[in-house]
Amino acid sequence: MNDLSPLWISLKTTTISTIIAFILGIYGARLVMLCNKKLKGIIDAIFILPMVLPPTVVGFFLLIILGKRGIVGSFLYNIGIQIIFSWSATVVAATVVCFPIIYRTTRGALEQIDNNVLNVARTLGMSERRVFWKIAFPIAWPGILGGIVLGFARALGEFGATLMLAGAIPGKTVTMPISIYFLSQGGDMKGAMIWVLFIVAISFLSIFFINRLSYKSYEINV
Repeated sequence: MNDLSPLWISLKTTTISTIIAFILGIYGARLVMLCNKKLKGIIDAIFILPMVLPPTVVGFFLLIILGKRGIVGSFLYNIGIQIIFSWSATVVAATVVCFPIIYRTTRGALEQIDNNVLNVARTLGMSERRVFWKIAFPIAWPGILGGIVLGFARALGEFGATLMLAGAIPGKTVTMPISIYFLSQGGDMKGAMIWVLFIVAISFLSIFFINRLSYKSYEINV
């Protein structure tokens, strides 16, 4: 195998998209938890939607939004920035599909915290911001870490939305899943299997090592 670009593109895309989704997931979970019931249901449904929609549908919506005639895409295009069919598009697609997993797992971990613990901190004069970052976040961290693992694995395996938004430009937007698809379609099953093994190995190692960190964090908190 001479061309390792799909590996580096996938690792770079997955890492950056997971970090972005992690940050957005935390603030998204906090936002929903502070909303009233009616608004909470609407926002939660919007955040979860990319997880239940087919990847091609997600990619289609991203094309509509980020295309040259889209609301966001036209503005970016006018200032000299083009998202579609670029490496940035792979990050956008991966972020959108892994965000719901990280957001929902984060929210679930935060909702499991005993409110009495948080109320004690409030009675001691701590602001809501400090209560969240100093008390709630550390307690929920093991659960949040589990969501990060799942989000990373989902971003690593993203195919449909990435292909629609970023295309298949060799050395630029061809990730490992896209490479697997085209190699298998071309009859190169051996080449496709190599990338499959790469994805399986990376996913397994990521889950193994981050789970160990999660267990250690849980033991410390307990």
